[in-house]
Amino acid sequence: MSSSLTDAQVSFYKENGYYKPLRVFSETEMVDLRAEIEAVEARYSHGSLPAPLNQYFRYDGQIVMPFMVRVARNPAILDAVESIIGPDLMVWSAELFIKDGGSVAKVSWHQDLTYWGMGGTDLQVSAWLAVTNVDANNGCMRFVPGSHKLDIVSHRDTFAEDNLLSRGQEVAVEVDERDAVLDDLLSGEMSLHHGKIFHASGPNHSDDRRIGLVVRYISPALQRTLPGRDYAMLVRGVDNHMNWNNVAPPVTLFGENEIHTYNTVLREQQKVLAQDSGKPLSHFAMG
Repeated sequence: MSSSLTDAQVSFYKENGYYKPLRVFSETEMVDLRAEIEAVEARYSHGSLPAPLNQYFRYDGQIVMPFMVRVARNPAILDAVESIIGPDLMVWSAELFIKDGGSVAKVSWHQDLTYWGMGGTDLQVSAWLAVTNVDANNGCMRFVPGSHKLDIVSHRDTFAEDNLLSRGQEVAVEVDERDAVLDDLLSGEMSLHHGKIFHASGPNHSDDRRIGLVVRYISPALQRTLPGRDYAMLVRGVDNHMNWNNVAPPVTLFGENEIHTYNTVLREQQKVLAQDSGKPLSHFAMG
């Protein structure tokens, strides 16, 4: 059975820049996924990988961790995303956002597309999956409805240690918190959001972990706005445009070939993240 969005749901997304909630997994499946994530943490958190485990969790995890591709290929997610950007779908990145209980980590108000080299495209959408329940108490996202209709606004870099973003970037305009809506989700639900919508999240005041897995989808028709190479993984349909270097899904968890591909992709994406930052490329090792 198709999980495509209705016309009303698509209209809501286009007007507001987000849509939620959409049930895509059962709570039992999310208990199993959490256990899989935490098993990876237990196995690899002690320096046995070429880079810190958090780097692989936070950037391009789909290249080295098969479970991320399994989530990204979920038909219910793909059906919903197809309703927004069309039948041909690629994964640009998959990331884990984990805030431990009592964590002060936050995400400042920002627009995703600011430093991705894609301009202000409508051909990208992020699917944010709640592995655990997420709410205001444990630091769920907040959206400013309709802000995706703006161009990409100026951002300032803070490089703050408690900020989960690569540059600690935040919009250089005032955001009225009263305009924000909570992206509260139950385990197994997801939201979709546009790459230009203003969004942020706060600390985790609860005793449990807040775990989210976000998949960044693009249409193969999307053209980069910066020179250089970038990579994506075809997960539905066909790529008749060849705007992106197509990456194969991982066969083995942190396999040798997977690590080599990951390093190649990350090196190119670091160049984009580092642009005009005043920081050396090494700063964006993302450990």
